[in-house]
Amino acid sequence: MLELFTEFFRQLAEDHPRWNFIFFYEPRQWERILKGIRYTLWLSVACVIFSVIIGVVGAWLQNSSSVFVRRCVAGYIQFFRNTPPFVQLLFFYFALGQFTPAVTGPDGWTEVPIVSNVGWAIISLSFFAGAFNVEIFRSGIEAVPESTQEAASALGFSRFQTFKDIVLPLAFRVSLPALNNNLVNLVKTTTQAIGIAVPELLYQCVTIWNDFPSAMYPTMLLLFVTFIALVGVLVFGMHRWEKAMQIPGYGH
Repeated sequence: MLELFTEFFRQLAEDHPRWNFIFFYEPRQWERILKGIRYTLWLSVACVIFSVIIGVVGAWLQNSSSVFVRRCVAGYIQFFRNTPPFVQLLFFYFALGQFTPAVTGPDGWTEVPIVSNVGWAIISLSFFAGAFNVEIFRSGIEAVPESTQEAASALGFSRFQTFKDIVLPLAFRVSLPALNNNLVNLVKTTTQAIGIAVPELLYQCVTIWNDFPSAMYPTMLLLFVTFIALVGVLVFGMHRWEKAMQIPGYGH
């Protein structure tokens, strides 16, 4: 069956040179695609997790009693919301990357930076999406009635306990629709990591069609379909989660 599959696409490439699905019959090109998908998934999952954490912590710090802390959070939000994510990516990698220490590589004489290009991509994109998540969670927190927080305080809850056990769970439910949209955009934005040579799916596809120009259309099609599937899974999962966590009677 596998031989018939590979032979079909090999014959298709001969009959229609502009539709050369080379990754379906050359193992080395298929390995490139798999590697790209692995890196795309790794970037997406890591950035989603860290951006949500940043959003929750940032929303908590926005209510800090310290004016300095609140202004730092506001400055962070303005910086990352009002500059292009691609520029941020280049700034983190090429500017801040120059100041990170390096360690001796496996060969014993080359120096390898502690934070790799993949690490900088995760840091940059997480901070970018986290800035939007802070505002998303802030709006969710503001939707929690003040009386609810006052009741928790009257029961002896500390400010942190009130936030962790009462305010955040309610705010999270309210914030899920907006959070869903932001996380979808974040997954699509991971393709910009190609700018610092992270070998994610777009990078691998460009590499393949640079080596084999006849494979341009097939690799573009594969890239398109893969991201539709990836985003579709995320949207489906978030939608199911949103339905499961919906507050009865809220919004009706």
